[in-house]
Amino acid sequence: MTPRCEKLESNRSACNCSYGGCPRHGTCCACIRYHLENRELPACAFPDDVEKTWDRSFKRFIETYG
Repeated sequence: MTPRCEKLESNRSACNCSYGGCPRHGTCCACIRYHLENRELPACAFPDDVEKTWDRSFKRFIETYG
């Protein structure tokens, strides 16, 4: 279940996630929890060109910013 978020609309407009069917889109706390549980980072941790690869691993984050 996705929690209710008071800033949902402003979060959605700033979210660069390219997965259209994401039930967590704009609900940052649920998104971060989901991705950390899967040993990865959310889309907002990556520039758009990297995010679109859907490789959100810690390794890809380090390659991008390291």
